[in-house]
Amino acid sequence: MEDLEPPAGRLLRMVREAERIVVFTGAGISTESGIPDFRSPGGMWTKAMPIDFQDYVSSAEMRAEAWRRKFAMEPTFRAARPNDGHKAVAHLVRIGKVRHVITQNIDNLHQASGIPADRIIELHGNASYARCLACGLRHEIDDIRAAFEETGAAPDCRSCGGIVKTATISFGQAMPEEEMLRAEAATLDCDLFIAIGTSLVVYPAAGFPLMAKRNGAGLVIVNRDPTDLDCHADLVVSDEIGTVLGPMIALNG
Repeated sequence: MEDLEPPAGRLLRMVREAERIVVFTGAGISTESGIPDFRSPGGMWTKAMPIDFQDYVSSAEMRAEAWRRKFAMEPTFRAARPNDGHKAVAHLVRIGKVRHVITQNIDNLHQASGIPADRIIELHGNASYARCLACGLRHEIDDIRAAFEETGAAPDCRSCGGIVKTATISFGQAMPEEEMLRAEAATLDCDLFIAIGTSLVVYPAAGFPLMAKRNGAGLVIVNRDPTDLDCHADLVVSDEIGTVLGPMIALNG
């Protein structure tokens, strides 16, 4: 009879039965909030290739181009609001079902949904602010934009004169060691791992679902399109994320 149970219903039952859930999110959870999926056909990376970290560091021209692209996208990011998918995950954190949210997203929407920062593990950083690559000082996007519009050049750190970059992980840049270790620890501790809105092709981050599965956790993949890891999952739900997760907002602890 289990095969006759609707996938969304089975997911809800698995969530009820689990005690230590890790949610792993990718771009798909945010497309329903209007944030573009950069890798999809028609996405930003099909129109302009991403700037490699070494090119950003070595070229003032590339830094200026990176900031131009950032400011062009800023209205889209600022207009985005957490959707039912984000709200459902936040609710599961609030009632103690979800221990950690590991995310590949840089849009700050998990924080905006009310999830405490210490429960969110950002593997690719956060685009809502910037940091100096030399001294680590935080810089606000609005301040950088004001300077950029005045000079047309990427601004330097106001403290040490170093290179300032959005607090994200670019192509060619090393993954954040602390966040990777936290993600691994959370993955090995969970009894249910739910991958939401991710194509599961970007490594090493995409290795976490299999790590959880091999450690005995249940594995659920919620994604509109098939992934290479579907064959390893206990449950695959191919539907709109907000529709699938929305009912969980009413779940009791």
